[in-house]
Amino acid sequence: MATQFPDDFKCPISLEIMSDPVILSSGHTFDRVSIQRWLDSGHRTCPITKLPLPDQPSLIPNHALRSLISNFTHTPLPKSQSNYANPNPHTLISILTSKSSPLHSKLDSLSQLAELSKRDSTSRRKLADSGAVSAVLNCLNFDSNDFTLQEKALSLLLNLSLDDDNKVGIVAEGAIGRVVTALRVGSPDCRAIAATIITSLAVVEVNKATIGDYPLAIKSLVWLLQNGKLIREKKEAATALYALSSFPDNRKRVVNCGAVVILMRIAESGLERAVDVLSILAKCKEGREEMMRVKGCVGVLVGMIKNGSSRAVQCSLFTLNFLCCYSEEICVEARREGVLEMCMRLVEDDNDNEKLRRNANNLIQTLSGNPSMR
Repeated sequence: MATQFPDDFKCPISLEIMSDPVILSSGHTFDRVSIQRWLDSGHRTCPITKLPLPDQPSLIPNHALRSLISNFTHTPLPKSQSNYANPNPHTLISILTSKSSPLHSKLDSLSQLAELSKRDSTSRRKLADSGAVSAVLNCLNFDSNDFTLQEKALSLLLNLSLDDDNKVGIVAEGAIGRVVTALRVGSPDCRAIAATIITSLAVVEVNKATIGDYPLAIKSLVWLLQNGKLIREKKEAATALYALSSFPDNRKRVVNCGAVVILMRIAESGLERAVDVLSILAKCKEGREEMMRVKGCVGVLVGMIKNGSSRAVQCSLFTLNFLCCYSEEICVEARREGVLEMCMRLVEDDNDNEKLRRNANNLIQTLSGNPSMR
């Protein structure tokens, strides 16, 4: 049977799997090529809500969804489909839970269950109801160095987490403890998948609070942000921190774990995802104060304004505006770095990113002595 992807992965316009998902101001996500074609044709309404859009609609990258699609589509498929025609989920699950099952049987069962989990939402719910989550957690024994088993188990858990009806149940079954352990002691691929699982589970608001309150969860993501060997690990850790930080109580936790100085350092090295997280941490007092303690903070943000993508520029302007509103010293440094002139050029340029222009305008007002946020 052909893989059936979650409906959320498909562009509402093209009905194809999205390669570059972006969020329209209406709150709906589309593939960039499809929505840009819609806008270039002169439409100024959301294709779904039919409500009017601004003259210059902004398209915000949906990093979390892109990560989920990437991990889902890159999960290796079984080598032979012939043996998997009609797998019995209960039999496969019992193999995973049996202490006497040999390793090759568990690996084979995980591959078949992963294939089932990619069929559709109904299949994922049935697997969860059949005890698949508990069986997967049973495979996540990090006392051994069998990273292949751990990676397959984490990939299956990620697939199961893509169904909204499963997200709360997965957390309730105690998955966070195993996922957090994977963040610290798993292989690089295991760590990246574990961070993506947290991003997926954090789609549900109640999970953001539960995960944030879990001992070592945020601390482990910050650790991965600093110590990840692969760029993918750092990106997935940053994405998970961004998802969790949309819950206000988690922002202080992220700051207290020392994330700000690490985010500044990796942003300076060019990892734009770090600026996304900084922009949301700037909303809390603790985040702003910590950023002000980082030597060269303004310089890092100015570097992103000069050289970053539209999204990075937008987030850097937003963050810098919060800091300038909070500190006259930061204002002086920003003016000295030529930020006012940069913002004026951004406003004057033929830029179709409305949010970027708005952030630049807000910062101009702040630096000119008429802060819009005070």
